[in-house]
Amino acid sequence: MECRTGCGACCIVVSISSPIPGMPEGKPAGVRCVQLTEDNKCRLFGLPERPKVCSRLKAEPTMCGDTNDEAFSTMTEWERWTAPAPKMTRTS
Repeated sequence: MECRTGCGACCIVVSISSPIPGMPEGKPAGVRCVQLTEDNKCRLFGLPERPKVCSRLKAEPTMCGDTNDEAFSTMTEWERWTAPAPKMTRTS
């Protein structure tokens, strides 16, 4: 499966813990990557500066669905499932 042109869900919805040019601490979930163009294309596509996690991610029907809305919905759910649990603080 090829990425749908203009989708950008994986560059917005998911968190990326590795450094990205312009985002040295990575990218939190739900934050648009600074390397994503206004028409939702990666400025780093094919370049060595692109994070490995991004270049290794491959579009699949299970993840992307049939529409951009389905991709955003599925990836948002997956991000929730895989997010670290909030730290518990002890109060006296």
